Amino acid sequence: MAQETLPERPASAGTADAAGVARPARLDRLRRGGRAGWPRTLLALTGGLILWLAFPPADLAPLAPVGVALLTLALRGLPARTGAWLGFVGGVAFFVPVLEGIIKIGPDGWILLSLIQALYWVPMGAGIALVTRLPGWPVWTAALWVAQEAARGRVPFGGFPWARLAFSQTASAFTPWAAIGGAPLVTFLTALAGALVAYAVVAIARTRRGLRLHRDAARPVGVALAALVAVVGGAFLIPTPTDGKSVTVAVIQGNVPRLGLDYLGQRKAVLDNHVRRTHELAARVRSGQLPRPELVVWPENASDLDPYAEPDAFAAIDGAVKDVGVPVLVGALVDTPDGQKVENRGIVWDPRTGPGDYYVKRHPVPFGEYLPFRSLLTKLITRFERIPRDFAKGTRSGVMRLGPTTIGDVICFEVAYDKEVRDVSAGSLLVVQTNNATYGRTSLPPQQIAMSRLRAVEHGRTILVAATSGISAVVAPDGRMIYRSREFVPDMHVAAVPARTSRTAADRLGAAPEWALVLLAVGAVAAAARSTARGNEGN
Repeated sequence: MAQETLPERPASAGTADAAGVARPARLDRLRRGGRAGWPRTLLALTGGLILWLAFPPADLAPLAPVGVALLTLALRGLPARTGAWLGFVGGVAFFVPVLEGIIKIGPDGWILLSLIQALYWVPMGAGIALVTRLPGWPVWTAALWVAQEAARGRVPFGGFPWARLAFSQTASAFTPWAAIGGAPLVTFLTALAGALVAYAVVAIARTRRGLRLHRDAARPVGVALAALVAVVGGAFLIPTPTDGKSVTVAVIQGNVPRLGLDYLGQRKAVLDNHVRRTHELAARVRSGQLPRPELVVWPENASDLDPYAEPDAFAAIDGAVKDVGVPVLVGALVDTPDGQKVENRGIVWDPRTGPGDYYVKRHPVPFGEYLPFRSLLTKLITRFERIPRDFAKGTRSGVMRLGPTTIGDVICFEVAYDKEVRDVSAGSLLVVQTNNATYGRTSLPPQQIAMSRLRAVEHGRTILVAATSGISAVVAPDGRMIYRSREFVPDMHVAAVPARTSRTAADRLGAAPEWALVLLAVGAVAAAARSTARGNEGN
C-alpha cells in the first residue's frame, strides 16, 4: 500500500496554540527540534560526545562503537537533507572536544578547524540516512565511515586525518586487524560493530511486545551477535609477531625552556638541552649505568639553528655525537640553498664523518608550516606573519641507514597519513620525530602516541617516538608500550628492541582495502538514492 502523503503547508503558515494565538511555522519547527526532532538531534549530539571519549586522553576505546551506534540510530531512515544536518551536529559534538589542543594557537583556529572537520560528516550523514533503507545496511554504513575519512585525509591541502575512528582502537579487539588492512580496515570494523548494535536495537524495538521480545527479533539480533563475535574472535587469529634482530636504541627528550627567552635564546636553549642530555647518556654508558646504544634518536626541532650555517650549532651537535660514539638522527631546521624556504630535516649524524643522509618532511602542516594564499591571508590575519617563510616539501621517503639497521623516518604530523608511513615501512625500525611543545598537556600528544601504536601493529615494526618535550615513547611491534615519557621533563631511554624485516598483509595490500571500501560506500549510496527516487515516483 502506498503511504499517504499530506500536502506540505507553506513556510509562512502558522499554527495555533491552545489560546488560539498564531505562531510562525518556523518557531513551531524549532520547538519540535527542526525536521529531525529533538530526540534524534540529542541522539546525534550524544553519539558525537561518546565517540570523543573513545580517544585519548579518556581512551575509552569500547565507547567508539557505542558512539557510532547512537549516531546511526539518529540518522536511520531520515531524508538525506535531514541526515546531512544531523551528521554536522554529531560532527561538531565530536570534533570540538577531540581537537581542543588546537586552542593553544587560538580559540578561533580551534573552532574553525573543528567546524571544517564536521563538514565532512555532512555527506556521511546524508549517505547513512539513505543506505539504512537497504538490506545489509550495517555494512554500507561502516563503509561510509571509511569514505568520509578517505576524503578528510586528502582534501584540501593534503587533508587532515586526525581523529580517525581507527586511532581510538590502539589497544582493543579491533587493533590486530591493522596488520591485515591498515587503519581503514580498523575504522570499518569499528563502525561495523556500532552499526550492528544499532541493527539489533532496531530489530528489538520493532518486535517488542510488552516486556517480552517477539520471536521475529531473534534472527536479526542473532546475525548481529554472530558478526560481532566473528570480528572480535578473528582478531585473536591474526599474528602480531615481535621477533627480530635485537638492536639497542636510545631516545632523547631534551625538553624546552619554560622561561621568557627571546626567539634566538629559545632555539639555543632547546639545542643545548638535547646536547646536554646526549653527553649525560654518554657518561652513564661509560660508568656502566646504561648499556651502550647502537643508535640515538633526537626529536624534531632539536636544533632550530641551521647546523650547516651556524658553526656553534654544528660544533655542539658534532661534539655530542662524538661523545656518545654512535650515529644520531638529529632533527633540525635547515635553510634551502636560495634562502627562500626552510627544510624540516632528520639528519643522520655520524661520529666520524658528521652529517650525511637526511630526510625532509614531505607533508608540512598547512597554515602552520606553510601558508596557502599567503599574499591574501597575511593582509587579513596578522597572526600569519609569524610564518615568515614556508617550509619546503621533501621529495623522497625517509628510509635511511642509521648505525646497524635501516630506519623509516616520519616527522610529527605525518604519522597520521597512511601513505607517508607505508612508504617508510621497509625500514627495520620506524621513527617518529616530533615537537609537541606548543600543544603540551592537551589531548594532542597522547592522540599522536595512539597513532604510533596502531602504526606499529599495521607494519609489524618497533616505533621510536622522540619528542622535544614529550610524549616520547618506544612501541613494540604488537603495539605494547615499552617506554613512555612524561611531558616537559628532560628524559632519555635505552632499550633493546626487535628490528624486523618481514612485511605485513597491510604492507602488501597498500591502499587497496581503503579504495575497495570507498567504492562499496559509493555504490551503496547510489543504489539507495535510486531506490528512493523510484519509491517517490510510485507515490
